[in-house]
Amino acid sequence: MSKVVLITGGSSGIGKSVGEFLQTKGFIVYGTSRNPDNYPNSKFPIVALDVTKPETISKCIFDVLSKESKIDILLNNAGAGITGPIEEIPEAEIKRNFETNFFGPINVIKAVLPSMRQQNSGLIINVTSIAGYMGLPYRGVYSASKGALELITEAFRMELKAFNINMTNVAPGDFATNIAAGRYHAPALENSPYKETYGKTLRMMDEHVDSGSDPKQMAEAIYKIIESKNPKIHYKVGAFLQKFSIVLKRILPDTVYEKMLMNHYKL
Repeated sequence: MSKVVLITGGSSGIGKSVGEFLQTKGFIVYGTSRNPDNYPNSKFPIVALDVTKPETISKCIFDVLSKESKIDILLNNAGAGITGPIEEIPEAEIKRNFETNFFGPINVIKAVLPSMRQQNSGLIINVTSIAGYMGLPYRGVYSASKGALELITEAFRMELKAFNINMTNVAPGDFATNIAAGRYHAPALENSPYKETYGKTLRMMDEHVDSGSDPKQMAEAIYKIIESKNPKIHYKVGAFLQKFSIVLKRILPDTVYEKMLMNHYKL
């Protein structure tokens, strides 16, 4: 029987690319979106789900299970970007980002676990970010939310071993998607002491996304993880220098690494 895959945030970007690729490999794919009616031409079904609203999570899982009787693979891909000087980002926006990038994925996992436990099998893949391995200037909230998901996956993974359910992280670097369009940007205030440096960093971030890798690389990486008998705890997908930055953080003294980042962002 074909395996059933549920992809949160499957209507565009990485989620869409992964879903279409997995379909060519014989998987039954369901994607999610807050507004599925906006995607009538999707190559796979799009189910309504907002990771910040638990009632929509429950209904989505129920609907997919009603049609397919199982969910073999959950790809927690839905997420949101956020930028700005931490001092100037409204608290409500910080909480909203954690609701989407951290609490949302946890609640989707909780909703799918009973059925996976019943079938004594399952794979959960959490899409985090290379930014989650380091505190990046003007992306501190995003780094924190993705880093929190990385760490809780390590603990969750051990708790699920007894039920034959695997969990892993995939941390992408910069990919050519529309994430910048949906990102919350704290406004560059005229009287802000961060105005000049934040503006330069923001332009650099957008350039990195625009010149990012093809999302198909993520699709191929996800497929390899699914086909792996023993998925690793962490995977990184992206440009060599972005992945190597994680290695440098492990081996360099903290202050040297900090100086390297500040030089990169011209701070």
